[in-house]
Amino acid sequence: MARSTGPGEPGGAAARSHLWARLDAAVRALGEPAPTPLLVVDLDAFDANAADLERRAGGTPLRLASKSVRVPSLMTRALARDGFRGVLAYTLAEALWLEEHEVTDDLLVAYPTVDRAALGALVVSPRAAARITLMVDDVAHLDAVDSVRSSRAVPVRVAIDVDAGLQAGGRHVGPKRSPLRDAEAVTALAREVVARPGFTLVGAMTYEGQVAGVPDDVPSARARSLVVRRLKDASLAQLAERRRQVHAALLDLVGPEGLELWNAGGSGSVETSAADPVVTEVAAGSGLLVPTLFDHYRSFAPRPAAFFGLPVTRRPSADVATVHGGGLVASGAAGPDRLPTPWAPPGLRLTGLEGAGEVQTPLVGPTASMLSIGDLVWFRHAKAGELFEHGRSVRLLADDRFVEEVETYRGLGLAF
Repeated sequence: MARSTGPGEPGGAAARSHLWARLDAAVRALGEPAPTPLLVVDLDAFDANAADLERRAGGTPLRLASKSVRVPSLMTRALARDGFRGVLAYTLAEALWLEEHEVTDDLLVAYPTVDRAALGALVVSPRAAARITLMVDDVAHLDAVDSVRSSRAVPVRVAIDVDAGLQAGGRHVGPKRSPLRDAEAVTALAREVVARPGFTLVGAMTYEGQVAGVPDDVPSARARSLVVRRLKDASLAQLAERRRQVHAALLDLVGPEGLELWNAGGSGSVETSAADPVVTEVAAGSGLLVPTLFDHYRSFAPRPAAFFGLPVTRRPSADVATVHGGGLVASGAAGPDRLPTPWAPPGLRLTGLEGAGEVQTPLVGPTASMLSIGDLVWFRHAKAGELFEHGRSVRLLADDRFVEEVETYRGLGLAF
């Protein structure tokens, strides 16, 4: 169970003040102005989070979710650890780039693709096709592959995405992903894959987003958190049986040697996903950086690792400090939880009227009166990888020094 946050905890005032001092020392040591937003990853926290994910997985390999990182050097750092194996890519174009640049030779594309240019590159590369597995949940996805190739000499590896949502009272609770909700539907598609020349069925995926991606221990929403925990328990029980049935059906079709992988879960469900004997690997990415949407889980104690710094450029009044920029809002259903959070120094908050703006963000709170024009305020993003779409490089912090500056996908001229 996650610990309550106290002054010395990662989210406590003392820890946030210490972080502010570390970041201030690191910026001063640069000796020159740095462009903002200044993106930073705390390597001490990153490595501690990686070790905690490995502990929670209990020996089940972790597949790195690239969508939640988007910085190749950080991906390589995680993959160098014993507990991590392979990448869960979010587009085929990204998987092709990671394969070409030798980031990994084991890539599973998490989402079906109809990108004809990327598919065309895959089917003419025996090496890439042997290293990359596509995700499918419809015969149309197989047709998309066939539409770009003149021969089936290069076999394409595929895995089937099986719905992992909770079916309760005629309602579906969970991400709206695959239409395949039972063994019969999965088997029908699997037979099509096996019968069609040029395809090899190698595995399956069940992403229980309603378990992995929903906070369940929010101090300000105790009643809702209790309901969420009960829904998670019901979902896990139902999903375990569904996985068992689908797994048995696929084994009958391709045999144990043919079923190479079963991917499941995410940073918020590592233990429960790894505990299922059907699952061979668990996806994880956000747990390395711990954005604010991952602050309130009973399964682990957060250690924030990713931050962005913005300069104070105005003091409209004695109790307000305004920073330049700030509107780094996360995707998903719009709401206050998608806004960035002023983090260091502690004691700051957004205003209800302006929130986080594209060109300026006013901050109030007991610490606002202490800030001067030019001071940096450090924020946390609500999601992990999305932060790195807003900068070309990331400074890596160790102790109180920046030890390296590395490029994001954006800095490398990549947009996936």
